[in-house]
Amino acid sequence: MQSPPPAVLTGGALLVALAVGLALPLYAQAMSGSAVRLLALPALLVLAILFLYDRLVLLALVLLLRAAGDLVFETTRVEIGGLAIGFGGLVNAFVILIAVLLVAARPERFPTRVAAPWAAFLIAALIGVGMAPNLGDAVRSYLGLLSYFAVFVSAFYFVRGEGDFKVCVKLVLLSSLLPAAYGLGELALHGLAGGLQAFRLKSTFSHPNIFAFYLTLVLLLSLYALKSPAIALTPLRRTLLTAYVPLLLGLLLLTQTRSAWVACFAIFALYTLLFERRYLVYLLLAPALALLVPGVRERVLDLGSGNEVVQYAKLNSFAWRLQIWEYGLRWIRPENLPLGYGLGAFKHFAPVFFPYSGGVNFGAHNIYVQILFELGALGLAAFAWLFARLFSMLRRMAVVDRLGAFVAIALLIEYLIISASDNVLAYLAFNWYVWFVLGAACAVALSRTAPVAAARPTQGGTT
Repeated sequence: MQSPPPAVLTGGALLVALAVGLALPLYAQAMSGSAVRLLALPALLVLAILFLYDRLVLLALVLLLRAAGDLVFETTRVEIGGLAIGFGGLVNAFVILIAVLLVAARPERFPTRVAAPWAAFLIAALIGVGMAPNLGDAVRSYLGLLSYFAVFVSAFYFVRGEGDFKVCVKLVLLSSLLPAAYGLGELALHGLAGGLQAFRLKSTFSHPNIFAFYLTLVLLLSLYALKSPAIALTPLRRTLLTAYVPLLLGLLLLTQTRSAWVACFAIFALYTLLFERRYLVYLLLAPALALLVPGVRERVLDLGSGNEVVQYAKLNSFAWRLQIWEYGLRWIRPENLPLGYGLGAFKHFAPVFFPYSGGVNFGAHNIYVQILFELGALGLAAFAWLFARLFSMLRRMAVVDRLGAFVAIALLIEYLIISASDNVLAYLAFNWYVWFVLGAACAVALSRTAPVAAARPTQGGTT
């Protein structure tokens, strides 16, 4: 990798020194005798040293451990002057800063083609920050969106050739080892003792749904690692990964997240139809086998009741979602339709427009409804433009790696499926892995067309 210019290194060092200097007194005030918070200070210094040594190594380390990070980050979060800060926020700041300095060092690798729709969506979100009913929550949400773009852009600096995509795949697969091990421990301690019917596995994540969506991503990449000729696995590693897939499927079932089940089944069905139709019989048997699990059967049968709104009746989760979407969309006034009510407005106003909220600030559980409510039709159009551009770019990857293109497009489809029933944009760790993989795939697609453009002769001859 080409070394960054001295000016960039000096600027990065100054920014890190400033960030650490500001963070140290805040953490010293917030430690309060907590062992985890005490360890956060040396961890922050390690991050700063790695940042100065090699930014890509630091980003790889963050991605390797971020799937298990929520457990630690939640314990370091404190309120200082009405502002919630924690080690996780500092890691986010490092990730954004890494992307800025990578682009400053090598601007020619910046993905300008896909940056335009990203910029449109981020501008719409920034306008939403200015209109937000709760500025603090809106700023945190916007920094989260900015970090997704930072991870996406940073992937272009990971991938310098067609073979580097497999490195990104392996990195995400390795990140799943800690959550999988923790999930087995959680199952042994709580699930088996209390019965699987009422148990939802969340592992190192803050909610079972986030763990489920993360598992669908890992399963998709496991399929690529096992089937792609670009990844040469030793017999031992192939055997271990083959055994790992059923374990991941079992953990996915125990999350009891139906939208993740649908997304995972749709992806494997699409793979079977396009690549290996001999697996179609096994795919058809999978739902029947899954229904043998009591928790799975109960979650599926739950959709058959509680679909009507009557007094004192309890709605099932799907019927409840339909209700909050309907009330939210009906509450939008025509004058607010272009730009919405501001970032974070849906959750803020939910107790006002949703009669079944019970005073709780519920999220939309639908990204499309949420964006339309908060960022208006223009924000939703920018979001649609982003995914249309991504789909167009990822199709080019098929020339280089047909299975890799399928995996990337399937991940795009998975994201759109689960976005219809959950607050996906708020799930930071999951989004980092999704956008990292999508960025790496787009980098491979662009690397295929770049040499052609470079080799094209210019008008007027050479100079």
